[in-house]
Amino acid sequence: MKALKLRLIALAAMSILTTSFSAAQEEPVADTPEAPPSKWKVGVFSSLTFNQIALKNWAAGGKNSFSGTWLGNAYANYKSDKATWDNTLELGYGIMRNKGEDLQKSEDKIHIASVYGYDAARQKLFYSALFDFKTQFGKGYKYDVDTTLVSKFMSPGYISISAGMLYKPNDKLSIYLSPLAGKVTAVSDTALSEIYGLDPGSHSRGEFGAIAKVTYNHPNLVKNVDYYFRGDFFANWKDHPEHIDVDIETGFNFKVNDWLTALIKVNVLFDDDIKYTEQYVDADGATVTRERGARVQVKELFGFGLGFKWDK
Repeated sequence: MKALKLRLIALAAMSILTTSFSAAQEEPVADTPEAPPSKWKVGVFSSLTFNQIALKNWAAGGKNSFSGTWLGNAYANYKSDKATWDNTLELGYGIMRNKGEDLQKSEDKIHIASVYGYDAARQKLFYSALFDFKTQFGKGYKYDVDTTLVSKFMSPGYISISAGMLYKPNDKLSIYLSPLAGKVTAVSDTALSEIYGLDPGSHSRGEFGAIAKVTYNHPNLVKNVDYYFRGDFFANWKDHPEHIDVDIETGFNFKVNDWLTALIKVNVLFDDDIKYTEQYVDADGATVTRERGARVQVKELFGFGLGFKWDK
């Protein structure tokens, strides 16, 4: 009997302990406060595209060729109750080679832009300042009668600083206008000075004028297709302000799957300071270079290859 009582007491104690433990486990945990949403939005897009033509005994003719292009874009955008700050980095480099010809570059770009704004009206209109920098990585050549060096790192380089107003109604569209803008065109190699409108032997040329910058980014314009547009415009107040420098880039990114992508990109440039030159061989066999006026420059890129996209 005494042993039975001890067993009953032990079972009761175990039951109480088990019930208490279960209750403790089931007791709701106090809610931890959620972290406030980040004021930063960051993202990266990178692609590596290829194009190859291989011919063997091809009766219709042609040349073997290969080209590859790498593009990398990154952004870091900040937004608070009173301020907005958008930062973008655009990089690109491409090469191509046709059989029997030297290796040539088909894409070369470094572009950094930073726009800061302080609220002026309902977080849609901002007092703003802009910094913009453009150049390229390596040497570029014009392939005419002769092979002529026409660009290299910081030849040219473009630096713009300005103050104005920014209209940004949402995360997709921004329009920046500034009547007070300084623009510097720099060349590290004075042999290229005249090509970009500088005085012979000069390393830089400063201009004062007005800037307009329009950007529009629409992720998933349709499923798995992103659209983007960037337009930069500059007018020199002192020297033919009607001759507006234009730099427009627009295109589509197509997501095939997590690692495959296709893209279409068009870049349109016009700079009145960059005169078009052509070379030809005259009747005496001499190479003659003739300068023409400024012309609209167009570059189009279509590629398919590897792609990577991350944002937060």
